[in-house]
Amino acid sequence: MALVNIEGIDPWLTEYDACEKLFREIMEQLTMRDSEPKTSKVYASLSANIRLRMKQYTREVQQLKSKVEEASKSRTITFEEAERRTRQVEQLQSRDIQLQKLYDPRTKDYASSRASLLKSGSSAFADGGTTSWAADEDDEKPLDVHVTVTDLMSHQEQILKEQDKGLEELCKVIARQKEIGQTISNEVNHQNEIIDDLADHMERTDESLVNKTQQVRNIHSKDRTLGYWVVIILLFIAIVIVALV
Repeated sequence: MALVNIEGIDPWLTEYDACEKLFREIMEQLTMRDSEPKTSKVYASLSANIRLRMKQYTREVQQLKSKVEEASKSRTITFEEAERRTRQVEQLQSRDIQLQKLYDPRTKDYASSRASLLKSGSSAFADGGTTSWAADEDDEKPLDVHVTVTDLMSHQEQILKEQDKGLEELCKVIARQKEIGQTISNEVNHQNEIIDDLADHMERTDESLVNKTQQVRNIHSKDRTLGYWVVIILLFIAIVIVALV
């Protein structure tokens, strides 16, 4: 059975709802930030707040995952409940990856073509060590930001690391889903074997019951015949006595 507190409310569900609420709040702040100019103080303030909330979200999701694993190992929850909570945590992890992508929209541009980034860095070095980097998301007017080749390559490496981290998390989720599927398949096979054994046992029991019923009928028939013979003998003795008298 699931863990419950004195008031009958599952604390794990409360923490799960809190994570979902935090996710919605972060999404709302991302929407507000996108409506602000990227060079404004409001945009910078919202970005800092979103970054802190995203770290909090990641930490809380990891805590939920640890609690599910501990509860599953200690058998304080059922196997089905553990699987259900695991799938819920994996959904929260997928949302975490989604937030990471939405927080830095340029990640998609860099992920689409690593070779183009390297080519841009090389052309910048050939032009004298600097380049003009424009953010033209949503058809906005590009802003020229002069960065060095070192800064460009550093930013590129950071984005690639974030992409690799996201892929690793996705790989873990897929592996976990595969493990869950195999576990369910094994459980179904085990249940089928139990059902087959029960069917065989019921068949043997039915045959034994039929045999016992037939034996009871035979014994009952013999008992009735014996009674008739006793009565006949008694009558014969009575007739003999009367005749002698």
